Amino acid sequence: MEKNSLKIVFMGTPEFAVGTLSSLVENDYNVVGVVTQPDKPVGRHHEKLQPPAVKVYAQEHGIRVLQPEKLKDEAFISELKSFDADIFVVVAFRMLPKLVWDMPRYGTFNVHAALLPQYRGAAPINWAIINGEKTTGVTTFFLDENIDTGRIILRKEFDIPEDADVEYVYDGLMELGAKAAIETLELIKDNNGRIDCKEQDTFTTDGVSLKTAPKIFKDTCRIDWNQSALSIHNFVRGLSPIPGAWTNMGSNGVLKIYKTRKTGIKASGKPGTTVMDKHHIYVNCTDEQLEILTLQPSGKKRMDGASFINGIRNNDAELYMQ
Repeated sequence: MEKNSLKIVFMGTPEFAVGTLSSLVENDYNVVGVVTQPDKPVGRHHEKLQPPAVKVYAQEHGIRVLQPEKLKDEAFISELKSFDADIFVVVAFRMLPKLVWDMPRYGTFNVHAALLPQYRGAAPINWAIINGEKTTGVTTFFLDENIDTGRIILRKEFDIPEDADVEYVYDGLMELGAKAAIETLELIKDNNGRIDCKEQDTFTTDGVSLKTAPKIFKDTCRIDWNQSALSIHNFVRGLSPIPGAWTNMGSNGVLKIYKTRKTGIKASGKPGTTVMDKHHIYVNCTDEQLEILTLQPSGKKRMDGASFINGIRNNDAELYMQ
């Protein structure tokens, strides 16, 4: 099968998905259409519409874009069928109904930002870091009726450095995911769509539980100081820079915390109490003190610990995080 004869419809929304779409275009694959989310209202009064990153890229490259409100809408299904696609490629999109993912001749595969079957769900990068994983990766798999459970085509590993945050892993997996998508398409092309896949049970290990990656909400991001310094350090970097871990601190209200440092200093007070000098702010955890390196008080810009200390000393604020 020739590369240009393989007609592809790409489905995705955020910048993470653009990494794969751009790789398909740059490698001369025949992307006949793109499906993405509707434009999102933004601004104080929702007076403006912001197009998804995938739409912007597609339009810049002359690719037809569909933005259905409902994936079972008859008009959308008709338009999708008109592409006569051989394969759908999905990256960071919505859950597809069977009448969509079962439409193309060679099926629909997804690029997932984790080593399935671990971290099925909407936020695999965040949860892998929060749980202190040292290795994650990407998986390509064929879609089926359930979420992230389909037959695995290939997996590629990615090392997580000890102090890496979401931005670092996101960027790395965006690049790795694009490579995995190209390799998967090469397999499909070279084997006329008939490729060996493995059930996800093949990748499970006896005695090792499967971890999930549910969607993250505001309450998910609140720091519980009644944990070890390592657990909180991982929690902060697993939510940095977006959406950001947060805590309450007396009259200073909500603080977002973006970067911490493990000190090895034994805790000297109850979890959540602080210890400060002129340039550093430490918080007692259950075992050690954790240094706060970068934070953002409500209504203010992001700042380092020393700048924050100067501000709260001037205001004589309460120094207890909860």
